[in-house]
Amino acid sequence: MNQQVTTRVGVNRKADKEKFRSRPWAATLILVGGLILLALGMAVSVSFGAADIKWSVVWAAIIHFNPELTDHQIIRELRLPRVLGGAMVGASFAVAGAIMQGMTRNPLADSGLMGINSGAGFALALCFAFFPNLSFMYLILYAFVGAGAGAGIVYGIGSMAQGGLSPARLVLAGAAFSALLSALSEGVALYFHIGQDLAFWYAGGVAGTKWFQLKIMFPWIGGAMMGAIALSRSITMLSLGEDIAKGLGQRTGLVKLAGALIVLILAGSSVAVVGAVGFIGLIIPHLTRYLVGVDYRWIIPCSAVLGSLLVVFADLGARMVNPPYETPVGAIVALIGVPFFLYLARKERREL
Repeated sequence: MNQQVTTRVGVNRKADKEKFRSRPWAATLILVGGLILLALGMAVSVSFGAADIKWSVVWAAIIHFNPELTDHQIIRELRLPRVLGGAMVGASFAVAGAIMQGMTRNPLADSGLMGINSGAGFALALCFAFFPNLSFMYLILYAFVGAGAGAGIVYGIGSMAQGGLSPARLVLAGAAFSALLSALSEGVALYFHIGQDLAFWYAGGVAGTKWFQLKIMFPWIGGAMMGAIALSRSITMLSLGEDIAKGLGQRTGLVKLAGALIVLILAGSSVAVVGAVGFIGLIIPHLTRYLVGVDYRWIIPCSAVLGSLLVVFADLGARMVNPPYETPVGAIVALIGVPFFLYLARKERREL
């Protein structure tokens, strides 16, 4: 009997060590292979559309731009900012989701489920209604404020329940509050006759991305990404438990504050550009952890690459569903995200 118990304990310890082991070789493969695949996907996305353009023309438009050629104008002014914006937004949502899941230890955490996206969308609806000529820089700032308010209210509502905050309560509070904000946004759109302006943000898509938006968004997202990488070691410790992180000398309150600020910047700026595209921050971090382990020094950069891949190829697929018309990218991602969310929710219920 004692031998059986000892064997079982040994097996459990081995399983735990395997669970928490990182796989740098897999992460390196994802980063190198993912970037190559991303470059190919972006090249195909730029050349494919209502007007198919040869890769040689695409390369010429990038290297030797001729404004008198229509194909060069299409590539430079429409398709390049679209595909670059999609890659940036995919990376942003994925890294935001990874940080949220690591800090809260909630496998269902995602900016779309925690009220962040809907809060930013509601702030944009108010801006369109009351400040129609507001510059894009101020739109991003108001999106940050809305995202922060949405997340704060969701966490507050979830904490008010008897028994404290739990992953299930947090998701329920986020879903309910997100539905309320979406309804309020639609009400504002109907009352102020701005439904057409908000339709793009409701559906979620990268078709309208412009160069000036990327120029404003890039410093925010670039700075937040560098902050996420700098914070990755602390998030790894925090993901093992707050008591363990404190025992290792981490200032957990400061880490959580910095992480929350990074998430708001990444999600808020992305929503301001492409709308409330959900589930990217839910799917990608889980896939990345499965492939590379639990070390966030690998999870964060790999999540950025895989998130970019998801959005670039989802946008490419959205143009293939019903050409020459386009299906919203948010709908394509949701086809993958909803079943994945249901699987995770069922898995968490079994483990409780």
